[in-house]
Amino acid sequence: MTDTRRDLPSVNTLLLTPVVKELLAEHPRRVVLDAVRRTLDAARATGGVTRTDEEWSESIAAAVLDASRASLRRVINATGVVLHTNLGRAPLAETAIRAIEEVARGFSNLEYDLGSGKRGSRHTHCVELLRQLTGAEDALIVNNCAAAMVLALNALSQKKEALVSRGELVEIGGSFRIPDIMARSGARLVEVGTTNRTHDDDYRRAITPKTGAIVKVHRSNFAIEGFTSDVSVEKLVFIAAEHGLPVIHDLGSGLMISLDEFGLPGEPTAEMAVKSGATLVLMSGDKLLGGPQAGIILGNAAAIARLRKNPFTRAMRVDKLTLAALEATLRLYLDRDQALTGIPVLQMLTANVRVLDARAGTLAGRLREQGHAAEVVVSESSVGGGAFPTARLESRAVALSANADLLEAKLRSGDPPVIGRIEAGKLLLDLRSVLPGEDAVLSTALKKALA
Repeated sequence: MTDTRRDLPSVNTLLLTPVVKELLAEHPRRVVLDAVRRTLDAARATGGVTRTDEEWSESIAAAVLDASRASLRRVINATGVVLHTNLGRAPLAETAIRAIEEVARGFSNLEYDLGSGKRGSRHTHCVELLRQLTGAEDALIVNNCAAAMVLALNALSQKKEALVSRGELVEIGGSFRIPDIMARSGARLVEVGTTNRTHDDDYRRAITPKTGAIVKVHRSNFAIEGFTSDVSVEKLVFIAAEHGLPVIHDLGSGLMISLDEFGLPGEPTAEMAVKSGATLVLMSGDKLLGGPQAGIILGNAAAIARLRKNPFTRAMRVDKLTLAALEATLRLYLDRDQALTGIPVLQMLTANVRVLDARAGTLAGRLREQGHAAEVVVSESSVGGGAFPTARLESRAVALSANADLLEAKLRSGDPPVIGRIEAGKLLLDLRSVLPGEDAVLSTALKKALA
């Protein structure tokens, strides 16, 4: 029996074909060579060795294109989940993007004091803005909120006990759990109360000479209803003061302005959290705040001074690009209206349903003109990012029912990839999580996928 794999062309033969020669002129040789070898390996494994020169060239060109694509790529989020953790959470405001570009273009005063001409500190950037916006005495920026918790406990409660309610021992994204994160700080976790009910006296009875801090974790990614009770930050501050203990409040989402009027009530703002009197307030930069990934620590100046001196602070520090984006985002909050229109997350969360309906209608109309069955349907969006866990926002989506699974896969492999969701056999593209400026790109992506 003849082994057809002997009919495979050699690597050198394929490298001499006209199309591959063109690829070699446009791409690094190692990329093209690897693409040729992978194409041959695939043919060898599947038995598909009988191909025309054109088919070999197409396969190699596709392999080169795949290898040349960046691993981290922009996608269009049509899932309806605004703060989609898997899709990078908050998209940045245009001013934040320009700030990154400006700082990245050359050198910066990251750790240089322009006034004195001497060495400065990266920890001074954004501090004044955060003081102004939240009323905090001081602020410190680290790389994420989990890092902020580890740093705060390590600086204030290392080798001591940290009290936290059982009802607040939450799990965050990627199966990381608050108890595990806290344990890495060097503090010993002590649970108080029960899952659904924790009272003032639960904390008082748990306080001993070994206690180093009381921790309050805002349940931002789930809700407990029914026979429940918990202790407010204000009460914890009073209890802690009786024993000279700090209160660390993990606020989580980083909401800077109230969204009550837009149907999103109940989430405390950073300013409210600071006013509650906690020693430290911790929050994320890339959730409801709408900035880059960062952990923001607000609160007592003396406590934050201790954090700045902690060796962990260097390990958890942020870079110049994060600081540039965060500062530009915070500046938008100096004017409430400017924040609501200029910060993409807030823009999407507060978008009027009539506007979404009109955008969806335009997109569906274009598809129908091209002969595709598309309709506008009522959709339900969510905030995501562990914020407003029970909130559901009315939205509008374009629904496509023909070959939904195949179309979803095609859109996902496109350039840029489009991520939607399948419900009841239909592919839904929810416009609430699609930036208005992306409508034309989405339309083009659909046209290619449906061709």
